[in-house]
Amino acid sequence: MYKVFINERPIILTDSLFVESDFDLLNYKNTFISEIIHKLTEGSTKGIILLCADLQEAWRDFKSHFKVISASGGLVINKQLEFLFIFRGGKWDLPKGRIEKGEQIKEAALREVKEECGISKLNLGDFLITTYHIFFQNNQNRLKETHWFQMGTTTKEVLIPQLEEGITIAIFKNKEDSVRALDNSYGNIHLVFKAYYQK
Repeated sequence: MYKVFINERPIILTDSLFVESDFDLLNYKNTFISEIIHKLTEGSTKGIILLCADLQEAWRDFKSHFKVISASGGLVINKQLEFLFIFRGGKWDLPKGRIEKGEQIKEAALREVKEECGISKLNLGDFLITTYHIFFQNNQNRLKETHWFQMGTTTKEVLIPQLEEGITIAIFKNKEDSVRALDNSYGNIHLVFKAYYQK
């Protein structure tokens, strides 16, 4: 199964039928990608399930409709078992960013967390999940795939948010405060935490 968000509404590609009563159910081979993007963008449906005979083939075809942007980031946990959040654009988020040309995914994840939060001491942990969302830029729909890693730190540094990237706060939150932050976050960030807790 693949879940792709657009305006916080999901497109779910799957080869097994499951009940999601609020979502439209469509056969992938009879679907125009531009039409489902329009439906989700205008808000006429809460989500769309695309039933695929061959999931991997359908996923390759789906991705071919977009310019794909690759990014990576981290779910950082300190010794107090607090999670590192950033605040940007009125939402709580996790540090992440685009992978530069010639850069490895893991290297990019570490670099982006360090740059966005002003943190220097990081230990790279396990891969968690790849998330997907669609956005519109330069008159073109783009698909961003973000590779997430668990990270650890023992730092006691003062965190410095990367203001030039629109980040106004970088802060560690305990479990209770993290749950509250997720109420004002993104669907993909929920998926990252779900992947962490299901390890």
